[in-house]
Amino acid sequence: MNEVLKAIKERRSIRKFKSSMPPKEDLEKIIEAGLFAANGMGKQATLTIAVTNKEIRDKLSKINCKIGGWQDGFDPFYGAPVILIVLAKKDWQNRVYDGSLVMGNMMLASHSLGLGSIWIHRAKEEFEMDEWKKFLSELGIEGEWEGIGHCAVGYIEGDIPKTAPRKENRVFWAE
Repeated sequence: MNEVLKAIKERRSIRKFKSSMPPKEDLEKIIEAGLFAANGMGKQATLTIAVTNKEIRDKLSKINCKIGGWQDGFDPFYGAPVILIVLAKKDWQNRVYDGSLVMGNMMLASHSLGLGSIWIHRAKEEFEMDEWKKFLSELGIEGEWEGIGHCAVGYIEGDIPKTAPRKENRVFWAE
């Protein structure tokens, strides 16, 4: 089977990660896959922040947990040591679509490198907060950005989840 199609069928969201950090070279490949995602009008109006600093990662986890309404101490990133945050220009009409394609490419790239991933929401709410806008400014990121998602990445702890059967009657042909 074609390797891309195989990866699409096999990739699953992972909800338990080992704490060990993947090699930076692998993370660079994952991020590069995101940079090559299709995007409206070729604008390339997204950016990715690679968070490998545990203190920043844990701070993100804490605020994400609070926004999600979970009990204090829950880790919405499931222990993943790397969080790849995708943001898009706030005034770009295709921001959610373009950012979603970046996320998809990065999740597939993670799988192809033997790493697990999961898309975690609430980046939009985080980056509406002054604290996280300041974080962007400290990184040298200017302008208005909307958080699209977090791609939590790491080594899989345990087994890869089984693929659920695909529901029927989801494809219609107009031939």
